[in-house]
Amino acid sequence: MVDDSRISGYYKLSREERVKKLKELTGLSEEEIAPLVNPSEMDMDILDHMIENVVGTMTLPLGIATNFQINNKDYLVPMAIEEPSVVAAASNAARIARPHGGFHATDSGPVMIAQVQAVEVPAPFEAKVKILQRKQEIIELANEQDPILVKFGGGARDVRVRVIDSAVGPMLITELIVDTQDAMGANAVNTMAEAIAPKIESISGGRVLLRILSNLADLRLVNARAVFDKELLGGEEVVDGIIAAWAFAEADPYRCATHNKGIMNGIDAVVIATGNDFRAIEAGAHSYASKDGYGSLTKYEKTAEGNLAGSIEIPMAVGLVGGATKVHPVARACVRILGVETSTELGHVIASVGLAQNLAALRALASEGIQKGHMSLHARNVAATAGAKGELIEKVAEQLVREEQIKVERAKEILEDFESSEK
Repeated sequence: MVDDSRISGYYKLSREERVKKLKELTGLSEEEIAPLVNPSEMDMDILDHMIENVVGTMTLPLGIATNFQINNKDYLVPMAIEEPSVVAAASNAARIARPHGGFHATDSGPVMIAQVQAVEVPAPFEAKVKILQRKQEIIELANEQDPILVKFGGGARDVRVRVIDSAVGPMLITELIVDTQDAMGANAVNTMAEAIAPKIESISGGRVLLRILSNLADLRLVNARAVFDKELLGGEEVVDGIIAAWAFAEADPYRCATHNKGIMNGIDAVVIATGNDFRAIEAGAHSYASKDGYGSLTKYEKTAEGNLAGSIEIPMAVGLVGGATKVHPVARACVRILGVETSTELGHVIASVGLAQNLAALRALASEGIQKGHMSLHARNVAATAGAKGELIEKVAEQLVREEQIKVERAKEILEDFESSEK
């Protein structure tokens, strides 16, 4: 936990100075921060046991988003992503939300759904009633599989049953509703689904096939909201433009796909940094956005004072217990930087970053255009691709931006000129 996430001129510091400042603010030890700032310090034995056929690592840039205040608490937010402008945009949007209290988030609890599929059921609707009549028996059997989860306040809470039509006939789907506490919960709910499968077969007279969790975690929702100051945004005309840009996404799935991708730029970056499953979060988010026809995960409207009110609602199946979050040293360091204590608090942070990221993208689109800021930052990548190193990266990038010629070929020419003048 940090006292204040506002760090003036953080982006102007050298990488070494940023690391030093981060250590001062978070209290991370040299041992904790070493794998984060120097990938060569990574223990390959740990990675070798995480997946199969390990040969090395793929390193992503990891930046720190500043200015975030969520539920009256300040956060420095680690973000792992290769795309330029994302970290800067999120930080700037968080700054614009601060005068009105930052972000406010709530959640529906850490609840996941396990599905048990039964086919060839002679009388599926009768079987549905029979299963519901034995709900408590099924819940008790499920909870026997994970006494530790139950001890800490979690476990199976409910059973619901649906009969669905399919290309191969009717199916009876029994769904187990499980409170997973601070775990993402995949292993726990899958184990419970396996355990109750024989009982579902016995009750229904059918044959059970799949027994697995659903990544459409619509019982594990996070809602976040913020008011973005109209003057800091650039005036009421910009506010109106942002609302019109959002309305375009609501009305058109071609635009909405890119709109929601922008939200996920921020969300995935934090999910990856904390060692959580970004594929599960992506699947859940886009499935949820499609429940009533594909739509925006965010909403925008103007307040009586002319400021911009934004909100987001999104499934957020993340955890702090188990998996890479506990095993990977960089993920552990990122969780320490955040200072979150529960999976729901982590979900609050991630959803708030998604809202901030979306606001920043819409503001750019509605005012200067997305390319101006994005390409300015991209110029550094182009300069490095052309072979520039050290201070020359910034010098070449600055000239590329001035000339509005952000191309590798031009960067090589500028680099040659700088190198010739220094000889």
